[in-house]
Amino acid sequence: MFSIVEQAGFQFKVSQGDKIRVPLMAAEKGSEFSLDKVLFIGDNNDVKVGTPLVSGAVVKAKVLDHEKGDKVIIMKKKRRKTYKRRTGHRQNFTKIEIVSISA
Repeated sequence: MFSIVEQAGFQFKVSQGDKIRVPLMAAEKGSEFSLDKVLFIGDNNDVKVGTPLVSGAVVKAKVLDHEKGDKVIIMKKKRRKTYKRRTGHRQNFTKIEIVSISA
């Protein structure tokens, strides 16, 4: 069984036991929470598509860790003007594990 959930404006296809990185959440490491915005639940035989959400569907997840992503480099340059700027940042993520999916 898999489902498509929405978290912080992003959509993720998840199954039970999957580990995914979502944008940073204000949750303690090791705590459990539920994702209520379930857009789709699919199985081999049964499919439920939400309009826009599947009513009564809940995906339970557990916070594993808070981490930073890879560095993203931003380069700015204007030709013939001796203007160059190089900056970068690392995005913060929360690593979660999907515990259960219920419809």
